[in-house]
Amino acid sequence: MLKITLPALVCASALWAQTAPPRNFTPAKGAGIDFDVNHIDKSADPCTDFYQYACGTWITNNPIPPDQSNWGRFTELEERNRQILREILEDAAKPDPKRDAVTQKIGDYYAACMDVKTIDAKGLGPLEPELTRIRNLKDKAQLAEELARLHRTGVSAAFEFSSGQDFKDSTSVIAQADQGGLGLPDRDYYLKDDPKSVELRNKYVAHVQRMFELAGEKPAQAKTDAETVLKMETALAKGSLDNVSRRDPEKVYHKMSKQELQALTPAFHWSQYFTGSGAPQFPNVNVAWPDFFKTLQAEVQNTSLNDWKTYLTWHALHSAARLMPTAFTEENFNFYGKTLTGTTEMRPRWKRCVDFTDGDLGEALGQKYVDRTFGAEGKQRTLKMVDALEKSLGEDIQALSWMTPATRQQALIKLKAIANKIGYPDRWRDYSSVAIQRDDALGNDNRATEFEFQRQLNKIGKPVDRNEWDMTPPTVNAYYDAQMNNINFPAGILQPPFYNNKIDDAVNFGGIGMVIGHELTHGFDDQGRQFDANGNLKDWWTPQDAKEFEQRAACIADEYSSFTVVPGVHINGKLTLGENTADNGGVRVALMALMNTLGNQAQPKIDGFTPEQRFFLSFGQIWCENDREEALRLQVQTNPHSPARFRVIGVVENMPEFQKAFSCKAGQKMAPSNACHVW
Repeated sequence: MLKITLPALVCASALWAQTAPPRNFTPAKGAGIDFDVNHIDKSADPCTDFYQYACGTWITNNPIPPDQSNWGRFTELEERNRQILREILEDAAKPDPKRDAVTQKIGDYYAACMDVKTIDAKGLGPLEPELTRIRNLKDKAQLAEELARLHRTGVSAAFEFSSGQDFKDSTSVIAQADQGGLGLPDRDYYLKDDPKSVELRNKYVAHVQRMFELAGEKPAQAKTDAETVLKMETALAKGSLDNVSRRDPEKVYHKMSKQELQALTPAFHWSQYFTGSGAPQFPNVNVAWPDFFKTLQAEVQNTSLNDWKTYLTWHALHSAARLMPTAFTEENFNFYGKTLTGTTEMRPRWKRCVDFTDGDLGEALGQKYVDRTFGAEGKQRTLKMVDALEKSLGEDIQALSWMTPATRQQALIKLKAIANKIGYPDRWRDYSSVAIQRDDALGNDNRATEFEFQRQLNKIGKPVDRNEWDMTPPTVNAYYDAQMNNINFPAGILQPPFYNNKIDDAVNFGGIGMVIGHELTHGFDDQGRQFDANGNLKDWWTPQDAKEFEQRAACIADEYSSFTVVPGVHINGKLTLGENTADNGGVRVALMALMNTLGNQAQPKIDGFTPEQRFFLSFGQIWCENDREEALRLQVQTNPHSPARFRVIGVVENMPEFQKAFSCKAGQKMAPSNACHVW
């Protein structure tokens, strides 16, 4: 996963990684957690469809649970990890006066979230003060102050505001303003006119109407208000930059003075917004996409105050829905769960409350998680493999025939400068100022969100903290940060099927090795390559090398764009280019590292497979997955990752090493003549 920070965008090029086991944990036999040759479909030909070969039996034996939109090796681990967090939180929620401050906060937060009886009894009461403030707005001049209040509690209305590293001075943090304010997942949901898109917009309007009705409006008024919401959000969508273009850092970097921003949107009172938001004094702001703020200007100037009240009321309801009474949470799930992702049942309450606690108090919960699951040996094992992968990537860069010495030297300097963060922060976040009450679920969420919003704003004008993490220790993921030039592996990555210290190197390099290689390669994908060793947006490529890279990247984009996900729907090869490049490079350098580790000694077969075959099988099996069609459609339109099946097929099609390992003949599906190779 590559991370480039903007307020509305954690440009997450996620490998989508996972979680460490508790000490002394032994998976149950047949649980499907570990690498297992029994997952193989031996009736399939690996040279015709390697994904089916590696995963076919697992796919047959693992249907999607009703509370999931997909089910794969990652979600298996997420569920297992969530059980660990549940045990921690249920213990912490016991009202013991001897609890330490961290235990009290996470325990009482979880208890309040689980207390559906109290939440239902309060009804709209916890949200009513905010709804009243919106109703009482007297003039559009008050919009700035109200939006500041809403943003502080996580209501994503109109636009986004936060802080981030200056793209061209990675040592400093500046204010950032970006597009936002949509209730659908992406701008294109408002703009496409195909039947599926029209149907989805109609269902969205119906959902917004039902939410207004639950808040007390008559059906006719609720219908009118829902149409108003769609009209305003469509206008904002038209002014938004598309998600493919947003992958180009140059297109989302426009440094302006506050006066220039004010001139861009004269109808919006930025001084009131900055004061109300709690931002410190600052001279400049990165206005990610200025055209969006021209659209905001038109909406403030031309849209009636009543329509703005309707729009803000919807976003306040939408933001709070997950912690509101049952009728609201169920209606929220009906659209965002059933309609958008095809999930047939809402997840049990405890699962949602575990996730909410991790989201709001992640490093507090993370301390307890690390105590239970992760030791110093986990860091050392990971660092050893990182060293091996970095060495292999260096060898790969040295051997590239298309790269000139000048660019090669800079690439090696950047590789050497990559910092490695493993497991958890060296310094835990202090949540002592966050008031957590055992009977105030929505209030707890608002106060925790406000704490984090203010924490981000407090960074403006200060030096960058390179020790900070953007994922909590229990998070099932990993990322490369282009501006920090570091790779980050939360504690959760060191467990099967990624890593098992009792299994052969081939399996571990196909799992965790591929994860490490993936993140390292992000430093040199189409986005990451635009940042230098210090994390600055700077062109360090010769024109000749840049052209050579772009030609090879275009091959990857075209390859993945040819894949059909569901009838009539193809992968967007340009949207997924960074992740696909990282997958291809990550597997290649992981295999190189395995070969370096094994040396020249002959290796015995295990379960009938050579080390190279077990490497590729391990890589294939971490992506075993079943998906609902609705979830696939959503993923293809909004997600920079290709669906799991094509992450495997797309890589092995490009690797002569795979074709040699499985004796594939030229022209077979997994051995095409037009293979792509960047790194």
